Amino acid sequence: MKVALGQFAAANEWRRNAETATAIMAKAKNAKCDLLVLPEGILARDITDPDIVLKAAQPLDGPFMTEMLRASEGSQMTTMFCIHVPIEGETRVHNVLVALRDGKIIAAYRKLHLYDAFAALESTHVMPGTAIPDLVEVAGFKVGLMTCYDVRFPELARHHAVAGADVLALPAAWVRGPGKEHHWETLVTARALENTCYVIAVGECGPRNIGASMIVDPLGVVTHRAGEDPTLIFADIERGRLTHARSALPVLANRQFAQPQLA
Repeated sequence: MKVALGQFAAANEWRRNAETATAIMAKAKNAKCDLLVLPEGILARDITDPDIVLKAAQPLDGPFMTEMLRASEGSQMTTMFCIHVPIEGETRVHNVLVALRDGKIIAAYRKLHLYDAFAALESTHVMPGTAIPDLVEVAGFKVGLMTCYDVRFPELARHHAVAGADVLALPAAWVRGPGKEHHWETLVTARALENTCYVIAVGECGPRNIGASMIVDPLGVVTHRAGEDPTLIFADIERGRLTHARSALPVLANRQFAQPQLA
């Protein structure tokens, strides 16, 4: 499976982000990618406005998604990213990871774990989801969906792995701070190694977030990594590497604890 990691800094206006995202999609399609992962929160970003997620939120049939779906038409490439979506009758929104293919939404995962940590309170404006997403099949590989802060909770990644995931896709907007880049690499690597899965982790860059998108293979090797600037990285996910890792390190077969029960 050929994958692309599209790291960029989101602007404060959805049209600019749609232009950026669709341009990345075109490049990934031209490179014959099967999967493109973009960051979390790409609808709008403004570090001077704490209410931006409410002001900018759009429904899944809104103008931003209309542009993204149009850009995906006529292609079997799957594109994944996160936007904020209003909830009817609520003052908060959902943080939704969407997967697009050939003009259709094929999956929508509402973020379970909200970033109420390091003095941030994502739950002020965002309501957590209540359901674990199904795996998404891409080019014969099964992909589990996670969003940013989810990576700090091993239960979700393990659930996906036990369900048959080969790959974990992780759009993120990882906030800068002391030790935070170390946390990011450690956690992304741990989720890959403990589950013998590839992890495709794509972070937003810019003044607030670290970027540092990466691919970690099922034996915990960081095979590709971005810095702090916008970039587009191409990589191949190899079935043989998965087979080798799970033969050499059969942690999924050897585990002694029952599968965690998640709501």
